[in-house]
Amino acid sequence: MPITRSARKALRSSQRKRNFNMERKDKAVGAVKAVKKLIASGNKKEAVKALHVAQKALDKAVKHNTLDRNAASRKKSRLAKMIKKLG
Repeated sequence: MPITRSARKALRSSQRKRNFNMERKDKAVGAVKAVKKLIASGNKKEAVKALHVAQKALDKAVKHNTLDRNAASRKKSRLAKMIKKLG
């Protein structure tokens, strides 16, 4: 446990930031899973719609430094590639 007053404040701040980051990351991961599920079922039209939601979630995570920008870019690229394969 933190002892000094400033350390207690820092702990509160870091816990709050952790919660925000976990929420953003969970949304991004959930959106990516939804796209993959639609791709597996072969529903291209719905997968494209879900891809836009996933891209938005990934971009927001990058904007707030929750995810690395290259990792998000890689995920978006791979999802788009999978959808394109559906033909």
